[in-house]
Amino acid sequence: MVRTKLCGLGTDADVRAAVDAGADALGFITDVGVDTPREVIPERAATLAASVPPFVTTVAVTIPESVGGAVDVADRVDPDALQIHGEFSPDEVREIRERAGVDVIVALDADEPDRARDLDGAADALLVDSLSDDGAGGTGETHDWAATRELREALSTPLVLAGGLTPKNVAAAVETVDPFAVDVASGVERADEPGRKAHDALRAFVREASRTAETGTA
Repeated sequence: MVRTKLCGLGTDADVRAAVDAGADALGFITDVGVDTPREVIPERAATLAASVPPFVTTVAVTIPESVGGAVDVADRVDPDALQIHGEFSPDEVREIRERAGVDVIVALDADEPDRARDLDGAADALLVDSLSDDGAGGTGETHDWAATRELREALSTPLVLAGGLTPKNVAAAVETVDPFAVDVASGVERADEPGRKAHDALRAFVREASRTAETGTA
């Protein structure tokens, strides 16, 4: 069954709603160096992550400038996993894994299949997204799911699908790509308050992501 990561959580209420929705992982965006309403300072990310119950994975999402910067975020937030954006080499990813002592998810653009192949085996998971020019996610844009399916079949590392997912399209995305997990941020947010989550949308996303597995169509 596909796993779900609900990302960009910044309030206690949103964390509780994401847990109640049945998410497998929660993402906390910190120290990214870009303008986003989803960012929280590392200390706040640590507090939110510490409030998450057992058996739900916490993920610190960051855009570090160096291996040391990535390790510093892991040390300050103390997550179960670290999601890094940026042009890190396979050897640098391995170093981050070793020094941080947590699973490392590398985010990359859907237009970088060769880089995904280079990182295969270096990271614990590869997150394929529709990234902005500065390497950030949350763009709300989808990409070629059929091509991502081909990439997923060529990789040994688990693939996480992101980019423009919503409760309305996630079931089709799962059916097409058959990823290890799906990741959403902007697709479950309130229209009246950027960065804050619509709790009914969180529930709907998790439900719809699981629907193909329940019907046996994936």
